[in-house]
Amino acid sequence: MMSIARILPWYYAATAVFLALDFGLGINVRVAFLDEFPTARVAYYGICFTCLALMVWRPRWAPLIGTFESLATLVALILSMAVRVMVPNDAIFEESAAFVSVQEIINFVISGSVAYFAWVRGLKTLRNL
Repeated sequence: MMSIARILPWYYAATAVFLALDFGLGINVRVAFLDEFPTARVAYYGICFTCLALMVWRPRWAPLIGTFESLATLVALILSMAVRVMVPNDAIFEESAAFVSVQEIINFVISGSVAYFAWVRGLKTLRNL
């Protein structure tokens, strides 16, 4: 099975593609849960690039970095989806509004899958150190 230390840098490197899609084409699938907070969205991209830089600089830190960042991502994804579904606002009750957008679902699947993988593999790797 492929090592977490080899997969995660590629995931964080893909941030450049997601950044170009987001700000170049207006297609936000990586951080759709932060659409309403543009400063936080830029900060999230910065954190991803920082994680990549740390993993390139110190590859042995990849499991630790991936584990902590994935925990933060999982919490943010769960809270953002739960709040949207469990605490509806006035816009949801308009005819054209949806509870959860397609971009948010794609974001949840992509980021959630990688974050869950990083969390589980990271904990396993840290436990074996």
